Amino acid sequence: MSGRPRVLSGVQPTGSLHLGNWLGAIRNWVSLQDDHDTFFCVVDLHAITVPHDPALLAENTLRTAALYLASGIDPERSSVFVQSQVTAHSELTWLLNCVTPLNWLERMIQFKEKARKQGENVSVGLLDYPVLMAADILLYDADLVPVGEDQKQHLELARDIAQQRINARFAPEDEPLLKVPEPLILTEGARVMSLADGRSKMSKSDPNEGSRVNLLDPPELITRKIKRAKTDPVMGLEFGNPERPEADNLLGLYALLSGVGREAAARECASMGWGQFKPLLAEAAVEALRPLQERYEAIRAEAGYLDQVLRRGRERASVVAEASLERVRAAMGFLPAR
Repeated sequence: MSGRPRVLSGVQPTGSLHLGNWLGAIRNWVSLQDDHDTFFCVVDLHAITVPHDPALLAENTLRTAALYLASGIDPERSSVFVQSQVTAHSELTWLLNCVTPLNWLERMIQFKEKARKQGENVSVGLLDYPVLMAADILLYDADLVPVGEDQKQHLELARDIAQQRINARFAPEDEPLLKVPEPLILTEGARVMSLADGRSKMSKSDPNEGSRVNLLDPPELITRKIKRAKTDPVMGLEFGNPERPEADNLLGLYALLSGVGREAAARECASMGWGQFKPLLAEAAVEALRPLQERYEAIRAEAGYLDQVLRRGRERASVVAEASLERVRAAMGFLPAR
């Protein structure tokens, strides 16, 4: 992998992965394997920043890892691992916590939004989520981090911590301790919106199950969710009309899932009514997810395979992460273990 730019990304194992996770992130990771050194983790430590069910966390972690593989992530070309199994994530987070100003975290937009929803139940972990994310990224000397627009602020925080709080204060001159990553903005399919509200992002945390198509939903459920998706009274679908967010979102999904592309989809559906279009979209979704679901079932059915993949990924990740952690520990003055 020498000389190839390194990429680090991950998804939380909360709820079921949905079309937004797949089209906006995971499917785009697959092509990165061709010319990047890729690390993909299941970020289970992030999953407990809000109340969670301990009985489901381990199974959801395995399900998410299996969906990575079913989507085309190749464990021979990528390191696939579980975040909590590489303890350097937790230790580097603490070291970064101790040099990160509190007001940097308090201005994070996602914290403000989630804190309003949680009220008095807001945890320190929710406030500290971006520092853990910074540790995730910085441990692997990542050159590029695929992020959507809503995560750019968190990546900027990681860059600021690396530059201003670690390298500037503890690194020898011209020898940075931590690499400062750049964002990799994946535009096509990068923001899939809710089926219930075309102005809101598709989300695993939305209590309305009909707002999203989960990757493991059976065909009849996919069809039912799309049939019930919010629409408008206008005939014909189009892109780019701010007054028709649902039309833009559903037509965009069709363009991606069918593989015809935006221009062809716009021409094909320009005069369609919703009654004609929705079955077309449902069929495209079912057929696009069918091979992924079949690969997922095969992966989960093969005894020991997934555990083996995650063990090998953990070993690869640990080598890189521990080296980064030791550099920071030594520079901050900690006594080395002998």
